[in-house]
Amino acid sequence: MGTSLLSASLTLGLLSLPYLITTTEEALKTVPQSMREGALALGATQFETIRDIVLPQAVPGIATGVILSLSRAAGETAPILFTGVAFFITDLPTDLSGEFMALPYHLYMLSTQHQSIEAVRPLAYGTASVLIILVFLLNLTAIVIRNRYRTK
Repeated sequence: MGTSLLSASLTLGLLSLPYLITTTEEALKTVPQSMREGALALGATQFETIRDIVLPQAVPGIATGVILSLSRAAGETAPILFTGVAFFITDLPTDLSGEFMALPYHLYMLSTQHQSIEAVRPLAYGTASVLIILVFLLNLTAIVIRNRYRTK
């Protein structure tokens, strides 16, 4: 596939998949077996039990896992370094086969590979601040979603 937005997305998706599977599995395990058995004893089918009992109670854990996985993928540098990122591009990619810019790689290049590191240090600090704020906001969103579903 070469270096492209599609190959970088697929790589990050594959890296996030084990974490998503684990958090989803753990969220489903937190639903008490007695609630499942109670729904089945009242005449609900297996599908109705999953749809009406198990999934609504597991949604906070699943949503938290998804958002934390996105947050983790936002800070990954190595996978996108080899699959699609470019140091400087003036325009947004027009299709899935184009290269793109990414904050982690941009920060890496500014802080280690630039000719005059001292001159671009404020830009590197700004890039790091944006990346930290992005990850913080994603984590905060995960906490809010988890708490909102937990109160229901």
